[in-house]
Amino acid sequence: MRRVLTILSILVMMVGMANAFPAFKIAKGKYLKIFYDAQFGYNYRDEGAGADGTEDTNEFNFRRNRIGFIGTYNRMVSFYFQTEYIEDKQVGPLTTDLSDEEKNFYVLDAQVRFKFSNAFHIRLGKFKHNLTRENLEGCFEPLTMDRSLFVYAPFKTSRDKGVVFWGNLFDNIFQYRFDVMEGKTSGDPSPKSNFRYTGRIHLTFLDPEKSYGYKGTYLGKKKVLTIGASYQYEPDAVYDDVANATGEKDYQAYSVDGFFEYPFSFGTVTLSSAYLKVDFDDAYKGADPDDEVIGLHGERDGYYVKAGYMFPMNIGPGKLQLFYRFDNFSFGKYGNFYDQEIKWYGVGFNYYIYGQNLKITGQYSKTDFDKEDNTDPDYQDFKTFQLFLQVRL
Repeated sequence: MRRVLTILSILVMMVGMANAFPAFKIAKGKYLKIFYDAQFGYNYRDEGAGADGTEDTNEFNFRRNRIGFIGTYNRMVSFYFQTEYIEDKQVGPLTTDLSDEEKNFYVLDAQVRFKFSNAFHIRLGKFKHNLTRENLEGCFEPLTMDRSLFVYAPFKTSRDKGVVFWGNLFDNIFQYRFDVMEGKTSGDPSPKSNFRYTGRIHLTFLDPEKSYGYKGTYLGKKKVLTIGASYQYEPDAVYDDVANATGEKDYQAYSVDGFFEYPFSFGTVTLSSAYLKVDFDDAYKGADPDDEVIGLHGERDGYYVKAGYMFPMNIGPGKLQLFYRFDNFSFGKYGNFYDQEIKWYGVGFNYYIYGQNLKITGQYSKTDFDKEDNTDPDYQDFKTFQLFLQVRL
């Protein structure tokens, strides 16, 4: 408890005014905005260190560390460009790695946007695909510490290069999306070089969600009820026997989701849930299956539920929101086990000092493996605690 209070004190001392950079007017109708977004904090896990990997692991690190630009040419054309710099992380989603690996600096998003009307938009470049709502929820506007560990797509987990067509119809009640993206690249052991196709629709009631991205919480400023569904497909994506280049398998996935948030007089309630199935036609059972069909992003199905409650009054200088989430996913093969089931439990809080621009988030989670490997702590049940400061400028 003393360690947690010490870390919290450090984060509080770092708190200052978080005002967004103003947009620069370049010419009539042309603007450029620079932004910086970061999440920095403390990770603890009750395994990973020591000679046998069973001792506690502690680290400070950036969860995200980004700088980017948003520009408008006119009312129809704009662009978005975002980079990220991430140092080696010891505490990962499901594993702990104490080796010192190379640092990574890369372009996360680079896109040109065309808005012909509310009913028809086009994006070109590198951006988020549309398989799951969780992927489309802003990672600086979540309900819990972060999105689910298990909802990412194979090959290009969150972002890919391509084109998307999307828009809102029927007074913003109905939204459609269709993207054509690179998917698995020809440099991988693939039967063919095909595109990956994704379609998504949603129905949104009360206050509409009409943007390309979603939020994990609207902080009680909107009344939202949205139901969505999506499907993703890439033909001849993998082999079930890579060594002999045989057993061609298609990739397909689908997801359904629901989101509800309502500011009642006693506080704001948030509820969200989704189901995801990722299918490679049992390629993981092959003689030498492609690495992409096994493990965290391989063949699997499961669901998550999450709930939040925000107090109606300020507590000190900010707003306090409590949250809980539960994930339950079954994997075709994870580690050395077939039909592995992983359950993930998390509870925590968000303390909003200046909304999402400046907040402190704490989360305690437990990861439960149905089948454990007694020789490897990364495949045994473990607990994690995280305490992070988020700043957006």
